[in-house]
Amino acid sequence: MADRPVTILGGGNTAFAVAANLTLRGFEVTLFELPELEESVEPIRETGVINLVGVAGQGPARIHHVTTDIEEALAASELVLLIVPAYAHKPFAEACAPHLRQGQIVVVVPGTLGSLEWARILREAGTAGITLAEVDTAPYVCRKTAPDTATIWGTVTALGLGVLPATETERVRQMLEPLFPGIAPYPDAMACGLSAVNPVVHPAGVLMNAGRIEYSRGEFYFYEEGVSPSVADVIMRVDAERRDIGRALGYDLLPANEAFHQAGFGPKGDLWATINGSLMLTRLRAPGNLRNRWLTEDIPYGLATWSLLGAQLGVDTPLMRAFVDIGSIVMGFDGWTAGRGLEDLGITGMGREELKEYLASGALRG
Repeated sequence: MADRPVTILGGGNTAFAVAANLTLRGFEVTLFELPELEESVEPIRETGVINLVGVAGQGPARIHHVTTDIEEALAASELVLLIVPAYAHKPFAEACAPHLRQGQIVVVVPGTLGSLEWARILREAGTAGITLAEVDTAPYVCRKTAPDTATIWGTVTALGLGVLPATETERVRQMLEPLFPGIAPYPDAMACGLSAVNPVVHPAGVLMNAGRIEYSRGEFYFYEEGVSPSVADVIMRVDAERRDIGRALGYDLLPANEAFHQAGFGPKGDLWATINGSLMLTRLRAPGNLRNRWLTEDIPYGLATWSLLGAQLGVDTPLMRAFVDIGSIVMGFDGWTAGRGLEDLGITGMGREELKEYLASGALRG
């Protein structure tokens, strides 16, 4: 299995880290970036080498193929990993739709319900026969530490997997197990998307540290110093609203502190204890400004989407709404309209039973 070809879409921190790690483990990786973003892969176009540093393999990884030709990239393998921020899910789906072939699997890493947005886009494009999936977090705590270098500070011990349609879960799990050992399935893609921890932690943590971030330009350790016991308490109140949404759909979602522990981020305990005992998280500095992905991605593609879903299901989410409203002022744009609404996910007006039926089968009524 270790020589199976894999296509990775994206040229950022995690895409480079995954491409390098899989290459060093014997996988044949094709790495694609959109032509308008080709500067992210330009440093490795000639050599094809990503230097990997850290705890998940070290050394020069010679990527099988680096390209900005989407048809070429999708022809290279059955398994496609989309590893980009949530705001890039849509342009990648639109670029891929004409070139995907029946039977391919696209996994959004991580998803935050991106698989549902892809399903709508592919459906409207007339692209059928594609299995979509997403995972609940990135597999590594990592950064590009040079234009051709990825550094991995920590690995997630158990990625969670959601598949659309859910009937394909075991097939996708078997495909991903050699890449990410120990991957564990959720009941469906919605349960997975609601289990992301970044939208729970980042907006509350950043907004409650806004003054310090602006004054220091991020020169402090976000988790170790910024997530104090009182900040952790607020985060867990946001988390309770997320779990209430899950409960309305019949899921028993793990609390954020337990999810952090199970993923291998830190020791068992309350959120403050788990974060403070994490060798991975305590190494991360705060964002350098307030118009950072920890707000600009995790509010419009996380909290806002969840809150809108909660409203459709009759679940009130006052803290989520508050952070979206305050965050919109700080970000300088409307977090309610700039990201993913329920119409983008193709689930507007669906009640619990209709939504569960769609998640299981991938087919809409009528």
